Amino acid sequence: MSNYKIILSGGGTGGHIYPAISIANELKSRYPDAEFLFVGANDKMEMEKIPQAGYKIEGLWISGIQRKLTLKNLSFPFKLISSLLKSRRILKQFKPDVAIGTGGFASGPLLQMAVSKGIPSLIQEQNSYPGITNKLLSKKANTICVAYDGLERFFPKSKIVKTGNPVRQDLLHTEGKSIEGKDFFNLKHSKNILLVLGGSLGARRINQLIEQKLEFFQTQNVQVLWQCGKLYYDEYKKYDKLEHVQVHAFLNRMDMAYAAADVIISRAGASSVSELCIVGKPTIFIPSPNVAEDHQTKNANAIVEKGGAVLLKETDLEIDFENKFSQLVNSKEKQEELAGNIKELALANATGDIVDEVEKLLKK
Repeated sequence: MSNYKIILSGGGTGGHIYPAISIANELKSRYPDAEFLFVGANDKMEMEKIPQAGYKIEGLWISGIQRKLTLKNLSFPFKLISSLLKSRRILKQFKPDVAIGTGGFASGPLLQMAVSKGIPSLIQEQNSYPGITNKLLSKKANTICVAYDGLERFFPKSKIVKTGNPVRQDLLHTEGKSIEGKDFFNLKHSKNILLVLGGSLGARRINQLIEQKLEFFQTQNVQVLWQCGKLYYDEYKKYDKLEHVQVHAFLNRMDMAYAAADVIISRAGASSVSELCIVGKPTIFIPSPNVAEDHQTKNANAIVEKGGAVLLKETDLEIDFENKFSQLVNSKEKQEELAGNIKELALANATGDIVDEVEKLLKK
């Protein structure tokens, strides 16, 4: 049988969406006749990104619980009930052979309904510290694919498979494309290229830092390729007219951006960390302190402990940034050392390994 029906859910941020798309693409290449359906949160970016990738998507009325008391939290129980009922309806109509969750608001209700109906289910946990949804779902899901060691503290050990995080396939082949990448963005070959990434929505503190340091970058012979995020684009697009700065709301050709970069400044979300290991470029991680369980710092530390990156906390940026940055940008030796070490941590076949686990569930 090859005309399987496969349902996937994950979203809210690129970190949950792109892994789901990578898994779907790999399944599609193995089972061209399979039918796919994604389930996302109504007003989130997956409603745009999934159809762009060529897949159908259904939206749920769901959002996360805010960590402080807000009016939004009062509507959460109603959203949850609505999403559970709609998920049940979707599953009844679509009749999937397997359900796959990559995290985010919508994957909770969908996977909960799938496991309660006995549909074989796989969770893909990207972080070194899982969120509440996946901890709850793990009790009933069949398989849990993880990217870090030590997750048996949170999940049943017998269900855990260490696969790594799926990354976009085009990123596996960026080596030796530096000139092509620089030409793609019309960057100067005589300058060091700094790629700045704050995640798909942008990172306020990183954007503020880059704005403050634009003159400093000029003194360091650095040209800045700056993905500021669509929430911040209107605020920062004025710097695009500077000769050594390019401001983008979103970079659609990440493969070319990574290829062009000499040094990268990034948040430490799970999928960003996995991508950066594969790309193997010298990286300064500035983790977001505003995420559950401070998991970005934990993700970054897993790399820093192996000599694969530089970690700067937001609270230390004023004192340490210029010093750490100029040490890195002016030392080819240091760059090569970091690049070599981070590349050794790459789990490049993650998507294939996850899909192998999905196949086991399909064949049961």
